[in-house]
Amino acid sequence: MAEALQNSSTMEPDQRKRRGQELFLGLEKRGRIRVVEFKGPKGAPTLVLLHGLGATGRLNWFAAFPELAQRYHVVAVDHRGHGQGIRTRWFRLKDCADDVIAVADQLGIDRFMAVGYSMGGPIAKLCWNRHPTRVRGLVLCATSRYFTPLQFPILTRAILPGAVVGARLAPKLVLGQIIENMVKTVPAQEGKDFVRREMSGSDPATLAQATRAVLRFSSRDWVSNITVPTAVVITTRDKIVPTRRQYALAAAIPGAKSFEVHGDHFACAARNSNFVPQLVAACEHVNAEANKRHAPAA
Repeated sequence: MAEALQNSSTMEPDQRKRRGQELFLGLEKRGRIRVVEFKGPKGAPTLVLLHGLGATGRLNWFAAFPELAQRYHVVAVDHRGHGQGIRTRWFRLKDCADDVIAVADQLGIDRFMAVGYSMGGPIAKLCWNRHPTRVRGLVLCATSRYFTPLQFPILTRAILPGAVVGARLAPKLVLGQIIENMVKTVPAQEGKDFVRREMSGSDPATLAQATRAVLRFSSRDWVSNITVPTAVVITTRDKIVPTRRQYALAAAIPGAKSFEVHGDHFACAARNSNFVPQLVAACEHVNAEANKRHAPAA
């Protein structure tokens, strides 16, 4: 029997409004997953926010929550092995996409816009590819059709299994190293503590598997078949997911509209970035196009 446990009962009402409702959902035959939910205006369309590699729902989207929640019903998940995501021995992007549908089922969400950042981009596309009737639009941020040149998977097959084994033998040590590397560039102590709290539940072996899964992913053979309204949010100074690949993604999807962010791969968390207004504009565009397609005939 699926269950939902709220973890926000001790928070004041205004705090819950700012931070959202934190739910732990027991997904039947899948596992326990953390979800952050903002109800938004009555009858608002739903956005499901899908975070990037090595992040969590809160870490990836905290800066965007307030603006999005004014317009939409917002749901952010922690993917498998990330933060408080489902525990698993084998990380597969398609399982993450199916987890999203299971979350939507439990929350009573029929159709939604899938909003993916970096690794969340493949997961969003797989939501549409595997469950096309559930996805009314896509917003793909700082992401690509593929993430590595063709010759690199041979190298990753040789190196990453060792990283997985090492992480399983000494998980606390490896996770501690990952977290401390993440907080090096975070200036404020409050921010460092936030990262440490969010990442404390992550499984380093699953993070290594997720890295391998992302590097092996490619949607080049089917991305041009996407039929729902799509926006691509492009980080124009990105050296992790090269900007040219982001433009190529937009060009490959029929009718996709591009929105430029003047920042690097971590623009989603940068104070001086225009990421949030561009993300809002992208969601508004996709929502408007989806409404047009489903408007009743005159």
